[in-house]
Amino acid sequence: MKKRALAVVLTVVIAMGLAACGGSAGDGSGDTRQIIRVGSKDFTENLVVSEIYALALEDAGYEVERVQNISGSVIHTSIVNDEIDLYPEYTGTGLLSVLQMDVMTDPQEVYDTVKEEYEKQFQLTWLDYAQANDGQGLVVSKDVAKKLGITTISDLQAHASEIRFASQGEFNEREDAIPALEKVYGAFDWKSSKVYDNGLKYELLEKGEADACPAYTTEGQLIETGKFTLLEDDKHVWPPYNLAPVVQDKILAEYPDIAEVLNAVSETLDTETVTALNAKIDVEKEEMEDVAREYYESIQ
Repeated sequence: MKKRALAVVLTVVIAMGLAACGGSAGDGSGDTRQIIRVGSKDFTENLVVSEIYALALEDAGYEVERVQNISGSVIHTSIVNDEIDLYPEYTGTGLLSVLQMDVMTDPQEVYDTVKEEYEKQFQLTWLDYAQANDGQGLVVSKDVAKKLGITTISDLQAHASEIRFASQGEFNEREDAIPALEKVYGAFDWKSSKVYDNGLKYELLEKGEADACPAYTTEGQLIETGKFTLLEDDKHVWPPYNLAPVVQDKILAEYPDIAEVLNAVSETLDTETVTALNAKIDVEKEEMEDVAREYYESIQ
């Protein structure tokens, strides 16, 4: 009688534990695994990389719940509050936006810093970082670059009075954007500066309605050679933004093979590759899920 009572108690405790972890999945053989909640931010690159990670986990035998399109301003809170188990993040974002530390420019130093601090402060692990660097940047149209001899941000600052700047609003105010640039390069006294929807910026440059705009360095439109010039940050204001999965410690403790699965994907992602994936979605208008699956199958 005592043995039966003990068995019932153990069964209840195990069931409660699985429920607290957000669910579980099994294959009927008695091997029960937690459903892994893979998050993503709300822009193309993060969505497609998140989907590639999800496909890799499914291929490894995990059941995956996709929790996509989370605002970048709250996704860190989402993983800290146990609403997701992992998501793709950027080392520079972790350094500046989450940890609010000073700028560093060496990729390994930035990675080592965020890895150590996330572990201490949040019980989160940064897995291996990819060579893909989706940093902040400034873009001008090729015609303007050629006419004014602009190849660097220093050149842009020197010619600012001749430039119509297409801003997205927050870029003028955010501490790591124009304010950070002006501390190093000096004031940008634009000929004009107007706020536009981010999705219109390349169209504005192409139509000659603006001359320069903020950009991220892996945006798909930049692969269209002959149209736009991504300027060199010649005074190194911005840190590297290398891509890496951030995972809850407790998930890795229970399923350590997740690290190997995701690291194998990250190893294949460099800046050129990620830019091409973005271009297929944003320029060629292919479906994100199709692009992710095609890429995942190509690296098997």
